[in-house]
Amino acid sequence: MTGSTNADLLQRAATGAPEGLWLRADAQDGGRGRLGRSWDSPTGNLFASTIVRLQPTDPQAPTLAFVAALAVRDTLHQIAPECAVQIKWPNDVLSADGAKLCGILLERTGDAVVIGVGINLTLSPEIPGRATTHLKALGCLPPHPQAVTEILASNMAIWMGRWRQYGLQALTAEWQKAAHPVGTALSVQLPNGDREDGLYAGLTAEGALQLRLADGSIHAIHAADVFLV
Repeated sequence: MTGSTNADLLQRAATGAPEGLWLRADAQDGGRGRLGRSWDSPTGNLFASTIVRLQPTDPQAPTLAFVAALAVRDTLHQIAPECAVQIKWPNDVLSADGAKLCGILLERTGDAVVIGVGINLTLSPEIPGRATTHLKALGCLPPHPQAVTEILASNMAIWMGRWRQYGLQALTAEWQKAAHPVGTALSVQLPNGDREDGLYAGLTAEGALQLRLADGSIHAIHAADVFLV
């Protein structure tokens, strides 16, 4: 039990812990998601974090969300090939019917980014206003969280290598294949509380979400909560 694997690794990163270090907890009593939300962390699910040390030639740090999402997607394909999943911008992996299976949180200290991943293996935390599910409820029998972490770490290393060698656009092309299709209806809540409804129109070269509004204009979204309609 720990408070938060992300918080623990942020402390270790600040004192020089290396890239590639992973930390997994059986349970957390201080887990958190984006925008300071709490993340229910019961025993049986996966809660793990890793450190990335940014290099001068790396793509922008926030685009590590694409690295993590693709690594999770590949991990779920390996441990539960019968369960279809899709990716939703900026940081969710969903079941085929749009229920949340996984959340991803990026936090930075100095040149280090800590990537936290929570995967619902056997239980579904309740999130107000969001449908959630877990692999067991979808008819899949997941391995132990430690085994899943080892698979995830391997996939993360693969996508990190591609991110560094080929740049963001190589990842966004693959990400869009795994995401909901262009034309999907979305409702977007912006950081200032405003809401915009529109259709998914792909990603910009920098990884921002493109939302086609009712008047035909396209709004590039750089930070928001996104809901499938």
